[in-house]
Amino acid sequence: MYSLHPTCKPYLLSMRKIEQAMCYAIRNKIAWSSGNTCTTFDNEDYTLVYLHGNLIAKLNEFHVYLFDGGWQSVTTKSRLNAILSEVYPSCRVYQKNFDWFVKLPVTGESIDFVSGMEIPLPDINSYSQVA
Repeated sequence: MYSLHPTCKPYLLSMRKIEQAMCYAIRNKIAWSSGNTCTTFDNEDYTLVYLHGNLIAKLNEFHVYLFDGGWQSVTTKSRLNAILSEVYPSCRVYQKNFDWFVKLPVTGESIDFVSGMEIPLPDINSYSQVA
């Protein structure tokens, strides 16, 4: 089961309801489907997230792989950012001049988005939680 990252709560306020439900399913390892989005699992204990039948994310507790599913759409980017808010909130996918980028949290560096790219996840137990 995934743990909610201690800094993700602000993003939850602006997240779409379907994305909140998707994140709940990811966090609780529930096979879930609603509208155009679904979560499932493979035999290697990865959570797989699909949008319109296209794989957009593959994650476990150590890393997340991001895909555009062949469509660099606003909805795909929104779903990816919702997933990232769940597991690595300071990491974001954004668009500039029609190109996609990923902002890396540790360095603040922006790198080109490449479908299938791997992002190692931080150990959430290393974060101190403010009461």
